[in-house]
Amino acid sequence: MKSYKEMTKEELQTLKREMETQFEEAKAKGLKLDMSRGKPTPAQLDMGMGIMDTLNSTSVLETEAGMDCRNYGIMDGIPEAKKLMGDVIGVPADNVMVLGNASLPIMYDTISRSVTHGVLGSTPWCKLDEVKFLCPVPGYDRHFAITEHFGITMINIPMSESGPDMDMVEKYVQEDASVKGIWCVPKYSNPQGYTYSAETVKRFAALKPAADDFRIYWDNAYAVHDLYDDRTDALLDILEACEKAGNPDMVFEFCSTSKISFAGAGIAAVAASEANMDWFKKSMTIQTIGYDKINQLRHVKYFKDVNGIHEQMKKHAAFMRPKFEAVEHVLEKELGGLDIGEWTKPNGGYFISFDALEGCAKGIVAKCKEAGVVLTGAGATFPYGKDPEDRNIRIAPSYPTPEEMSEATNLFVLCVKLVSAEKLLGC
Repeated sequence: MKSYKEMTKEELQTLKREMETQFEEAKAKGLKLDMSRGKPTPAQLDMGMGIMDTLNSTSVLETEAGMDCRNYGIMDGIPEAKKLMGDVIGVPADNVMVLGNASLPIMYDTISRSVTHGVLGSTPWCKLDEVKFLCPVPGYDRHFAITEHFGITMINIPMSESGPDMDMVEKYVQEDASVKGIWCVPKYSNPQGYTYSAETVKRFAALKPAADDFRIYWDNAYAVHDLYDDRTDALLDILEACEKAGNPDMVFEFCSTSKISFAGAGIAAVAASEANMDWFKKSMTIQTIGYDKINQLRHVKYFKDVNGIHEQMKKHAAFMRPKFEAVEHVLEKELGGLDIGEWTKPNGGYFISFDALEGCAKGIVAKCKEAGVVLTGAGATFPYGKDPEDRNIRIAPSYPTPEEMSEATNLFVLCVKLVSAEKLLGC
């Protein structure tokens, strides 16, 4: 197909008229599809219903060591759950605390604790003139919402297939003591599906921060969320890399079973050094008398070990793969060679990242919504909801069926073509 950028004005005008007619026809279909969030389907959730049968009123609700999960105690998680979650992300159980039902509250609490009480004896952030966070972009909107909520200044760091621009990261972290952290989704990043290279992880571990309380917020949300058995991405263990580099306290690693068992009803963990865990526990003893140990036990009884989780994730992948492939097929067929869009082809995770022509993302998302397909808001993948180039759109293929995804993507590419033609015509 001919590149839009090579078309004459007359050709673009003719194309625009054709697209407008097709758009009106698409609107008349009355589609109602939602691709705004990465939600599992009801069928995926049904696969895990057996977890509800693992415990009942006659069950022995004790850990292997005999601790009664119905009672107070074991604030940092039952040992069996610590081992299970440690195995998921590849770290020793001794470095793991299993807390609530999702990882986002742990991240929120970690920021809040840093603001009000400081990190390991450092000055509380609320007493500083300015606190800054580095934000790889495009990135996860809920990360950015947390730091914005606490009035933390966010700095965009461009992403590549190997991870964040480490030259920029090193410059900011090592020269500016007001930089206190960086958000990272290191495996199958949200939304691009990139996995940080071994070199990137090692450069993170070797950072020499100007601030003693600088921390890497390593949100390993998609650690076991592979789409293909024969091409899975590998991620270096950041805790081990930091230990080897002499920076054992520099990272907090987060994970959960939100897209493994049930969303918002799973178990979540943080992995960190002994000093960092002691810092967590100091305020946790005031914050809580303990998290839901019965739910932790339920997960351990159901999955048994990390192999059980891997088997469950193969079932999830069987649902997800056709949806990703449906999107990628339509994008390649309809937009390949037109020079009006680029997209990622991840090996796992929950999203596909699409970059339109500069200045077109908002228009494309609005057109899709007008015709019945809801996408994540343009700009949501950037701090403050502001994409400087208005290019990035996050596609979440998980919830619709493969057939619905194909139909929705056909509408999406129609909107891309129409808005791109308008852009090139100066409309």
